[in-house]
Parts: sequence; structure tokens; C-alpha cells
Amino acid sequence: MSKHLTKRTDDYSKWYNELVVRADLAENSAVRGCMVIKPYGFAIWEKMQAELDRMFKETGHQNAYFPLFVPKSLFEAEEKNAEGFAKECAVVTHYRLQNDPDNEGKLRVDPEAKLEEELVVRPTSEAIIWNTYKGWIQSYRDLPLLINQWANVVRWEMRTRLFLRTSEFLWQEGHTAHSTKAEAVIEAKQMQDVYAEFAENFMAMPVVKGVKSDSERFAGAEDTYTIEALMQDGKALQAGTSHFLGQNFAEAFDVKFTSKEGKQEYVWATSWGVSTRLIGGLIMTHSDDNGLVLPPKLAPIQVVIVPIYKGEEQLEAISKKVNEIVKELRKKGISVKFDNRDTFRPGAKFAEYELKGVPVRIAIGNRDLENGTLEIARRDTFEKQTINQAGVSDVVEKLLDEIQENLFQKAINFRSENTTVVNDFKEFKKAIKKGGFVSAHWDGTEETEDRIKEYTKATIRCIPNEAKEESGACVLTGKPSVKRVLFAKAY
Repeated sequence: MSKHLTKRTDDYSKWYNELVVRADLAENSAVRGCMVIKPYGFAIWEKMQAELDRMFKETGHQNAYFPLFVPKSLFEAEEKNAEGFAKECAVVTHYRLQNDPDNEGKLRVDPEAKLEEELVVRPTSEAIIWNTYKGWIQSYRDLPLLINQWANVVRWEMRTRLFLRTSEFLWQEGHTAHSTKAEAVIEAKQMQDVYAEFAENFMAMPVVKGVKSDSERFAGAEDTYTIEALMQDGKALQAGTSHFLGQNFAEAFDVKFTSKEGKQEYVWATSWGVSTRLIGGLIMTHSDDNGLVLPPKLAPIQVVIVPIYKGEEQLEAISKKVNEIVKELRKKGISVKFDNRDTFRPGAKFAEYELKGVPVRIAIGNRDLENGTLEIARRDTFEKQTINQAGVSDVVEKLLDEIQENLFQKAINFRSENTTVVNDFKEFKKAIKKGGFVSAHWDGTEETEDRIKEYTKATIRCIPNEAKEESGACVLTGKPSVKRVLFAKAY
């Protein structure tokens, strides 16, 4: 199966689209721009969700759920936010269908069932949540309010790609309220750190932490903190964002609290989120021309065991030994599948699990039973070795850790090799054409940022948190600059 994938060097976009479908992750749906996430793809999302949810709760957050529909009057209360999302909104105008008198067996919108006020299908939930918070917050004792919700959102897209950009997608969105600006900024930065830790420790995807430029930040935010990853085709992926919202939403929805001093003050806010786009990032960071390559910590199946046999008698004997190994592995918390289907040959099974990116494959045959051995293969390097059956769980446990670390190190090396420092616009254009991150001075103006985007299609991905203060000249205008920023073409 995997041999028929388009090569990444031939057509990266086609390779990605084929891989998502053939690896059984997702497919396009009957609704234009929307996707069906298949069980294998959803299993990856569930593992991501479980780890993130644990991390959120460890930092004091609780889950809640808010309505899918937002009255237009609430949505437009914070003008910058409304303006930023207006072109992407799906809007409900009627609440009923009826039989179409002119087309038997068909339905039409009931013209008498027009809503008094249109409802926006949430593109993000700040409006409905802050309207709710007004009733939850009265005193400093009610703060901080640390809420997260797991939900779906709709942002109408004309050009879609599975996981990376669809009209409806799954995500989480945190919305917090604080008594001081300092607390809110600490919260926004903390969540950026949480996202970076998840990306690097679980996805094995290195990220650059930074702040968005004014033109790239979230609509309605005062600052947007981002994590940016580099994909194998040299394009950047915004993998997660955390926003310091100031008092913009508190003022728009009149959310005040009584301070310890008895004064009425507006609260300070943050919001932050990651989505199923992370699955796209996972695919494009590690996978190869043979199929998916999944980091063990997020692989739905960490180990697959394939029996090599002739006849039922051999299968029965092999199965007895395999069941012992399965129990041993599961005791260590390792997810394992014993594929004893008799409808596929071993070679077809090998190809299937290679395509699906299962980190470790074990093959065991009749001769292995006699010798007390088995063959173990790793997906990331294709290395195989024959080992003793005794202590196999210890070997596998260590191997999974090695694969996780190898994938991260490989991605780190790729990013290093594809990050270019430039000092003039000729170098800049050459580097952007090549692909990857480009580190360059910028004069800090939106006009220059727009001109660079117009000339090269590259955007400022972030002003890195670790950017050093250094005098320099803007790569385009030559005007003074105090630090370098990170440019790239992006998804």
C-alpha cells in the first residue's frame, strides 16, 4: 500500500493528502469543506486530548461547555474580534423547514420562521463566554476564573485541507479572568509553555516560542503568544496560541469585580487554544514516503505483533506465546495489537502498519518458538533485530523511548539545518525561496511587514522569546532594529 504514495519531493501537498486518506485518518465529507475523522485519526486526537486535559487540570483549570450559537448582538460587542472573524462566520437566520409546495418531496426554509436575531455559529467563544462570566464574577473572591472547553468551531473556508484547514474543526479553548494585568499575562505565558511542552515532549515536534506582530495577533487581543513549528516542506505551522486580552472583553460585556479595597474594577482576560490542526503538524513533522511515522507517546497502537505460521496448529502455539507477551507489555502500559487475521498475508500486514506509523513491529514464527526468539523492527529507522523472548517488554519499553527521542532530535536537526540568518533583502528572498525559518531584522512597522509579504509571501511567524537584543538594520528598509524576528511561508 505505502509504495503507491506520491513522494514528498515530487508533490508534498499531494503526498500529504494521500497519506491522510490511505492511513485511515480522515476523509472529506458530504459537507463541502468539512471532514470525517476516522477511528484511527480520532484515536490520535483522543491521546492528544487526554494529555492536554491532564496538563490543563494540573495548572488549575476546569472544563465547562458553552452554546454553539452566539447571538449577533453579543458577537459584535467587541468590535475588533467581530471584525476579525466576520468574513468567516456561518449564520443561522431561520429555525424551521417546511414541505416545498412547488417541489413534491422536497423541503424549503419556512419564510415565516425567520429568527428575530441572527445566530452566529461560533468561530470562537469569547462573546458567549464573557456574557456568561458577567453573572459569575462579582468579587475578587471569584477570581481567578480558569475555564477550558473542548468543542467544535466553524470558520468558513474556501480552500480546505484535511486537519490543517477545514470549515469545522475540533479544538479546546481556555478563557480565564483575573484581578490584575500581571496575573493575566502570567497565565497567557504559562499556557504557551504548556503547549510547547506538549508539542516537544509528546508530539516530538520542536517549536519556537514567541510573540506575534501586531498584524498577526488574535483579533481583540493585546498580545498573542505563539508556538511555531517547521514542517518538512519548509513551511511554518502555527501550532498553538495564547492571548492576553487585556480588559477589552471585560469592558465590552461589563464584567467587573469588587476589589479587596471595595472598588469596582474590570477583570483582565486571556484565551488560548489548540486544534485538530496538531494532527496535521504531527504528520508533516515526522512522516516519510512509506507512510506515517508516529511518536510512541501519541501512537494509538505502539506495538503490533504479526504471527508467521502455516496451519492452525502453528498459529495456536504461536498465539499462546504471544498472549503471554501481550500481557507483559500491557502491564507496562504499552498499547499492543496482536494481528492474527487469516485474511491477510504477513507482508500485507507489514505494509499496513508501516503505512499507519506503528512505532514497533514484532514478528514471531514457528522457528522463533523453537529458538525462544522473535524479530523486532522499528518504524522510524526500519532497523530490525532478533532478540530473546525473555525480557521482551523491557526491550520494547526502552525502544519506544529511543524512538520518541530520535524523532525529536531528527526534527531539531532539520529545523537547525533549515533556519537561515540573513542581513539583506537579496539574501532574504533567496532564503525564503529555499524554505525554512529566516531570521532577519525588521523595523517594527506594519507597512514593512506588508511589503515583505507582498514581495515574498513570507510573514513574521513570531518575535522569539529568546531573541537577543542586537543592533541591526531592517532587511528591507535599512531602518534601525534592536532584535531579529522569524519569517517563513506558512500554512
